[in-house]
Amino acid sequence: MKNILLKDKWHVYILKCANGKFYTGCTSDLATRLDRHNNGGSSYTKSHRPLTLVTFITFSDKYKAYKFEKYLKSGSGHAFARKRLV
Repeated sequence: MKNILLKDKWHVYILKCANGKFYTGCTSDLATRLDRHNNGGSSYTKSHRPLTLVTFITFSDKYKAYKFEKYLKSGSGHAFARKRLV
C-alpha cells in the first residue's frame, strides 16, 4: 500500500470498528495512521478495535481533504458515505 500513497497527498479514510460503527479521519501518511489506530494510539478507536479500512479518498490539497472529512462527519455526509462509500 505504501507504494501508491504519496507523502505529499492527503487521505480521508473511513474505518469500520469492531462494534459496527464507522470512524472518519484525515492524514498525510495513511499506513502509519492505520498502525496507530490498530495499536491503540487514538483515544476513540482504542476501545473499538479491531479496525478495518473501508475506503480512502486521496487529495492533493490539504484543505480540501479536511473540508471533505468535515463534510463526511455532518448529517448529509453520513448519508452520502453510507450510500456511496461503505
